[in-house]
Amino acid sequence: MFEGISGSILVADDQTHILDALSLLLEGEGFVVQTAQSPSEVIHHLKRESYDLLLTDMNFTQDTTSGKEGLALVKSVREQDTLIPIVVMTAWASIELSVEAMRLGANDFIEKPWKNQRLLSLLKNQLGLLAEKRSNRRLSALATNESVEESLVVGSSAMQSVMALIERTAGSDANILLTGESGVGKSLIAGIIHRSSQRRDKPFVSVNMGALTDTLFASELFGHIKGAFTDAKSNRIGRFEMADTGTLFLDEIANIPKELQAKLLRVLESGEFEPIGASRTQRADVRIVSASNVDFVQEIEAGNFRQDLLYRLNTITIDIPPLRQRQEDILPLTEHFMQIFKRKYRLESVALGDQASAMLMQYHWPGNVRELAHCIERAVLVCMDNLIQPGDLGLAQNQQKLDLENMTLAEAEQMLIEKALQRYQQNVANAAVSLGVSRSALYRRMEKYNLAEDIKYDTE
Repeated sequence: MFEGISGSILVADDQTHILDALSLLLEGEGFVVQTAQSPSEVIHHLKRESYDLLLTDMNFTQDTTSGKEGLALVKSVREQDTLIPIVVMTAWASIELSVEAMRLGANDFIEKPWKNQRLLSLLKNQLGLLAEKRSNRRLSALATNESVEESLVVGSSAMQSVMALIERTAGSDANILLTGESGVGKSLIAGIIHRSSQRRDKPFVSVNMGALTDTLFASELFGHIKGAFTDAKSNRIGRFEMADTGTLFLDEIANIPKELQAKLLRVLESGEFEPIGASRTQRADVRIVSASNVDFVQEIEAGNFRQDLLYRLNTITIDIPPLRQRQEDILPLTEHFMQIFKRKYRLESVALGDQASAMLMQYHWPGNVRELAHCIERAVLVCMDNLIQPGDLGLAQNQQKLDLENMTLAEAEQMLIEKALQRYQQNVANAAVSLGVSRSALYRRMEKYNLAEDIKYDTE
């Protein structure tokens, strides 16, 4: 039942031969043992390091029978750490003393002289319960994260290629770096990778690296113990420990300050870290998925990002295409978001007008899928007569002026042709004059961009 149970135990007794005997027994069972000979020494150790269990005598040097020192110690330890199991022992067994110790926070008790097997069974039972409590705490912390109703639309060939790469690589434990513009859905892809992996039943923990200040970095990722700094009122589990055996998603990874990148690199290389205020090293088995919208080559050349850290992150790189390169997905995504917001706001009869649909297809979407979601939410709320019109989309004229600096020459040419044809109701002759090209030249370009359908052929 207790196979594989191990941990660190702080043993407190004022008699050296008792400490020696317990150390010999427990170390022989694979436990890491630290000893203390007074309540003050116990508190000192607990402030410096974290332990998995406290085994303490109830009587120290002030008296020999009352157990008052032990009771005070139990109360003090429990106020400092609500999770650590406390097992008390005394040669002067009494029901009243044991009940009082349990009332103050002790988890169990044992009489001196102890039987080795009973003591080991009791300690391992408490350590097993501790592991379950820690797991429940991780799940509780995860449950407080906001969940967003999302779905991935993969109708376009560009997204089908992305999904094929995910399918080939998600099952491995290789670290994955997701790249792409803001709003393309990198966090959604990270969740899909986790659910497609061997760790799907383990925690998926996300942290926005761009939101961490220098002072919060270590505490957020590695945790801290009570009293480690002024505001450390209690022990805190870091994201690495929270994600143990699961997946840790590091969003906006390129925003980590250069001086902190070495700390992250060390954890990625060894899996080892120390909570703030603790000297005992902990280990975490996590699969790293990270994301960024920067050009890492430029960041490395500028000295902003460590190349050795990038090597640890990008065993596999998956680039998510912007929405303007996957136009086949715009209307399916629109329908998906409409269904979400119609249910959310109880506006089930809202529909998308044809002109609004055309505007969605013509827009360049610099904010990608995130911008589309916000656009549809607004339109569902403000539209009149349950029909979404172009004005409801909130795409102002200055927003519709496409960012030519971010477009390829072919994209810019296609956009200009589409705009001209729209302005002249698909009349090629008039559109060609406005663009300053011949009709035959315009026809060739229209065929190149699959724009030759439903046009008005002039007979002049």
